[in-house]
Formats: sequence, structure tokens, C-alpha cells
Amino acid sequence: MKFFVIFSIVTILVLVSIFALFSKSQTTLSPSLTSTPTPPAEDKINFTASFTIITDNITRSFKAEKYHNLSDDVYITVDNPTLIHVKKSGITWDDFFKTLPMKLTKDCLTTGDGENLCNGKGALKFYLNNTETPDLLEKPIKESDKILINFIST
Repeated sequence: MKFFVIFSIVTILVLVSIFALFSKSQTTLSPSLTSTPTPPAEDKINFTASFTIITDNITRSFKAEKYHNLSDDVYITVDNPTLIHVKKSGITWDDFFKTLPMKLTKDCLTTGDGENLCNGKGALKFYLNNTETPDLLEKPIKESDKILINFIST
């Protein structure tokens, strides 16, 4: 009988020790599992901005198919070709214009039809949200930005 009581006490102590050890290991593991950093999300975003190009009082049209959906990161579509869809953060205005079949620098606009409109033959000006912004091409596109590129011949 004495043996049975000692055996029962030892068994209970072993079971309690195992339970305590198991519980402690679970609480030790849980914080480390929850504190594991998650991989950074892709820099995908989804917003729009708009642009207008006017040359000698003529608003340029971008309805031709050659201008549409040319990049996964930033593009225009046929339904509203003045609305720019931005899908990746950090896209600059220069990045956007480089996707189009035209060329734009701070001094020159070469249209999709090959027409060169450069400072010296006139004045090429850039406006961001109604403020003249000579370094526009370097600026990142922000949600709801509106730009105007205006060329006036001399």
C-alpha cells in the first residue's frame, strides 16, 4: 500500500512537471511566432492623377491606341486618356512620360507625331496643381495631382 501511494505521488509529480514544461514551451514559442516579421508588402498602390498638354492653344489628344496601357505600373486608358492610373509607389512624372511614344524633357517636347517643340522656338512650361513647377518631371506622382504642360511658340 505504501508503495502504491509513493508511486501515485511520483506519477502525479511527473505529470504536473510535464504539463508545466509543455505549457512553458508553448508560451515561449508563441511570442516568437507572432513576432516573426512579415515580409514587406509590394509597393503596389492604386490611385489616379491627370494631365493635359496644350501647344499653341491646342489641347493634345491621347485617344489613339498607341498611348494606352503601355505599362503595368502607370498608364492611361481609352475611356479617359487624361487620367493616369498609378499602380506602383515612387513613380515620377518622367517615368510616366517615358512609357508613352513621345519624348519630354525640361526643355523639349517631341510629340507622338514627331513634332519638336523646344525652348528657344517658344516657351515650354510645367504646372503642378496650378503652380509653375520647372522640375516637374523629377517629382513623384501623387494622388489627385493635376499637371499642365504648355508650349507657346514665339
